[in-house]
Amino acid sequence: MSEVIVTSKDNLRNEVRYGAGHSFITDEPVSAGGEDAGPDPYTLLLAALGSCISMTVMLYARRKQWPVESVTVRLRQNRMHSKDCKECEQIDGYIHRIERIVSFTGPLTEEQRTRLQEIAHKCPVHKTLTSPIVITEAVDDETLADSEAGNFFDG
Repeated sequence: MSEVIVTSKDNLRNEVRYGAGHSFITDEPVSAGGEDAGPDPYTLLLAALGSCISMTVMLYARRKQWPVESVTVRLRQNRMHSKDCKECEQIDGYIHRIERIVSFTGPLTEEQRTRLQEIAHKCPVHKTLTSPIVITEAVDDETLADSEAGNFFDG
């Protein structure tokens, strides 16, 4: 996997660089103090999940030689009190809920559609978001210098 580097720009804009010279701008909507110059962080999160679901389903269908013409993934995210969540075990605080609808076009049987819905839950980003996540931070100057030299993830 490639390294992602995010650098702040004007106001709330950020430049996101990744891979071999690719980049795009992220921002917040005007209502949140940004200029709406690009997707906000939650839009990117949903885009990552939706893209992963679509790719995973298409790869599976291709391997099975099933006639999937396209996959559409609709996603919505919101935050709610955990006590208002019927399917949640957590009692205190907030939870983030992602609702999704996955649909397929193509001459598929009901069995194939059912199996593709199951496969949609197995994409790597879905597994990441539903697993414990550890985010670490480099705090010493030497590690930060290595990071600036492009060696942060080496060794």
